[in-house]
Amino acid sequence: MSEQSLLQRWRPGLVVLALLIAVFLFLPHVYGNESLLFTLMTFIVLAQGLNLLYGFTGYLPFGYVGFFGCGAYATSLLVLHSGLPVLICVVGGGLAAVLMGLILGPLLRLSGAYFSIASLAASQILYFVVSNTNLADLTGGPYGLKIEQVYAPTASYHTMLAVLVLATALAAYFRVSAFGMGLRAMKQDPVSASMVGINIVRARLIAWLISAGVAGLAGGAYAWNLSVFYPEAVFTLQISVFAIVFSLFGGVGTVIGPIIGAGVLYSLYSAIGISEPQYFQLIYGGLIVLLVLFMPGGVLSLLTRRGVRVF
Repeated sequence: MSEQSLLQRWRPGLVVLALLIAVFLFLPHVYGNESLLFTLMTFIVLAQGLNLLYGFTGYLPFGYVGFFGCGAYATSLLVLHSGLPVLICVVGGGLAAVLMGLILGPLLRLSGAYFSIASLAASQILYFVVSNTNLADLTGGPYGLKIEQVYAPTASYHTMLAVLVLATALAAYFRVSAFGMGLRAMKQDPVSASMVGINIVRARLIAWLISAGVAGLAGGAYAWNLSVFYPEAVFTLQISVFAIVFSLFGGVGTVIGPIIGAGVLYSLYSAIGISEPQYFQLIYGGLIVLLVLFMPGGVLSLLTRRGVRVF
């Protein structure tokens, strides 16, 4: 493949990455609520990480939050007991999530609702383990963990931005690479994909581990930003629900879909859901119903139906 052709394929991804960096570096100077921007980035990362798995393989993990919580706890424990720099601890949180993904790899033998429910059960097992009172000396149990000695909101904000850029770059790679094309072929027809030489088991496992690693890195940066948190804060199923809905709303299997979904819906949640949760639940439920009935491909499907190429 020529350099010009390669550049053309990567150009949309490079533009998206540049815009993300510019927007989230500029917004804190004009919008004072850096905490809200940090949370928005967190959900974009999680939506993008879930998109890497569901959008390209068709495996929908209801328990995706388990990797997020695993990364948060691993990072915090490394900070408390290793003496390593915080950034190394965040990377360690990502690696811990990858290791957990490797342990849970046999779940990929399941499919459809069975896989989704099994991943949900696995995340709940992790939650009950870390919140166990008998393990309070190690995990903090129900009392949570405190790493306020490394509290650095600006540094953790930039770290989450770096994780966001990484997750989006991976989505762009999945979108334009032969590996990503193989994943999409497997999603459509695994039998035919295997007949043309695609190693389905290995490819699914790689996508699963990459998706887990993204969630783990996000969890590590999130724990650093909070500095004091309880198990419920990083293992709540609401995190999985938000990541799934944000991805589906924008459009899975794309790069900008999860960004649009998280940006629109989390902004709506911030405007309505916090102060008027009852109205937000009604609007949110209505959006989900409309999405399932009329836009199963997300809002970006409105463009693709008109022949617009979506990245």
